Parts: sequence; C-alpha cells; structure tokens
Amino acid sequence: MSQALALCPYLAVFAGRLQLTLQYRAAALAGFATQLWFGVIRVLIFAAFYAGGAAHAPMSLTNAITYTWLGQAFLAFLPWSADPEITEMVRNGAVAYERLRPVDTYAWWYARALAWSVARVLPRAALMVAFAGVAMPLVGLGRWGLAPPSSFAAAGLFAASLVGVVALSAAITQLINVILVATMSDRGANALAGSVVNLFSGMVVPLAFFPDALRPWLRAQPFAGLVDIPFSIYFGALAGWSAIGGIALQFAWAMGLIVLGRWWLGAVMRRLQVQGG
Repeated sequence: MSQALALCPYLAVFAGRLQLTLQYRAAALAGFATQLWFGVIRVLIFAAFYAGGAAHAPMSLTNAITYTWLGQAFLAFLPWSADPEITEMVRNGAVAYERLRPVDTYAWWYARALAWSVARVLPRAALMVAFAGVAMPLVGLGRWGLAPPSSFAAAGLFAASLVGVVALSAAITQLINVILVATMSDRGANALAGSVVNLFSGMVVPLAFFPDALRPWLRAQPFAGLVDIPFSIYFGALAGWSAIGGIALQFAWAMGLIVLGRWWLGAVMRRLQVQGG
C-alpha cells in the first residue's frame, strides 16, 4: 500500500502531462502533414536509388519503404532536445524550486519525459498508419505504403520493442536535461542532440547501409534502439533470438542511462546555483 502511494505523484504528473499535450490537436495535424511530406520524399529517394541498380542492397525496396513510414510514424520518439518546460525553468531560475518538491527529481522528470513523447507520438502515428497502411493500399498504392509486420511473432516483438523505445527515449531526454541544468544553457545540448540522434539511430540512413565493419558497433550503441532495432524487428530482418537480443539491448541501455542520469542529476542539483534579480 505504501509503495502504491509513493507512486501516485509520478503517475499523476504522467497523466497530467499526457492529457495536456494531447490537447494540441493542431500541432499533431501539422506534425503529421510535415512528416507525411518528408516521408513521400524519402520513399521517392529510395525508389530512385533502387531503380539505379541496387542489386546488392542490404534490404529490399519494400522493407526500405516500410522503414521510412515507420520512421515518420514514430519520429516524435527521437530525443532531439531537452524537455521544453525544464528549459524554461532553467532560463527563469524556477529550476531551483524542483529541489523543494517532496519527490525524487529524476523520477518526476522521467515521468514527464515519458508523457511528453508518448502524447506527441500517439495521434501522429495513428494518422500515419491510417494513411500509409490503410488508405494507400485501398487506392492501389500498396507497393508504396506501409507493409504489415512480417508475422504475428514479429508484431508481438515489435510491440515489446516499442516499450523499449519509450524507456530509452525518456532516458536520453533526461541526460539532455541534466546537461542543460549543469551548463545553464540549452544551446549546446539541443544543438548536438538532433544531429547525433538522427545519424546513429538510423533515421537518416538505415544502419544496414553502413559498411560491414561498422555495422555491429553501430547496432550495439544506444541510439540504434530508437529506430534501427525496432524497425528491423517489424519487417523480420531481426527475428527469433536476434530480435529478443535486440530488445534486451534496448532495455539494458535504458537502465544504464537511467542509473547514470539519476546519479548525475543528483550531483548537479546538490551544487545548483541560480542567479537573478
């Protein structure tokens, strides 16, 4: 009973942030339209690439198109920047009040990061799947749309992997938050995060297209768990024990980054100095 009561503040902040973010329907529609536009461009780029004679490409055109639509559907899971509300607290000095809350600061911020990413993804992913996975096949464009999972087992493993994506994304967002508080500036962390995450997650170029010598190392680093691992599970490039190993790697990185972020935030908050007047 006491443990359930201890979780109440974190569940409350998660539910509140989720409900608040879901209210921005215009932002969700605008995000969907933007992601749809870039999805079409990326599909056309892949089509031109394969039409040019990519006989030995590491994945089929169908899988590359599916990879693209999945990337656009779940784009908002990518931790490109610090939590905007924490950024504002650092700018105006209100971050000092976080030390006065009778809750664990890391867990409080982590719950906020979870809700922020999930709420932004849900409406956009639903619209993208409806368009690329349902509407396009209905009008005869199924070849260019989102293909279904390769099997029922792949669908189940992909669902488990998405949980790992959410946990890992929030853990990386927390590290960016800590850097923000430590440096008292959002410029450095936010400027670097987007480029690093896009490249090493496989969002810009699937990791399968990198040189063979680099591929094992790229798939072992934490950002691969945001895009390349779950999408490869979806269309069967990772199956069976390989898929389970990929999911285990996602959760291992999430736990490791949570431990690191929690320790680092504690050290930063203990020596926090805020100036103003």
